[in-house]
Amino acid sequence: MKITLNRLNEDYLFECSNSQGNSILLDNTSQPGAKGVSPMESILMAVAGCSGIDVVSILKKQRQEITDFKAEVEGERVVVDDAKPFKSIMVKFFLEGKIDANKAQKAAELSFEKYCSVSKTLEPNVEIGFEVYLNGEKV
Repeated sequence: MKITLNRLNEDYLFECSNSQGNSILLDNTSQPGAKGVSPMESILMAVAGCSGIDVVSILKKQRQEITDFKAEVEGERVVVDDAKPFKSIMVKFFLEGKIDANKAQKAAELSFEKYCSVSKTLEPNVEIGFEVYLNGEKV
């Protein structure tokens, strides 16, 4: 796996591309007019995307009918010397459709306990929790 980072302006705007040419923009969001996400926001996005792929994949294999899927991710940071790493991350999944509540909960558990490489990478230093909401109700 390889990522290429290219600076796009005189400040902090970077384009990060993978080997297939897909890209995201990273920027210093503390500056006015930022055109990308911060590197720390991209970590939260990576957790959401990785676990989201897992949950959808597991539920599709179980023939659950997902009509809508969203996630919200919040990270709590702590000051360590001059850095502010994440202390904890909370992921909330919002699923709609004909989905068994137990299967939705189990899919999320499997993602974080077994499959999600992003959360596994962060896990030794970051507490990661999750909640599942199905058709507007917390599971």
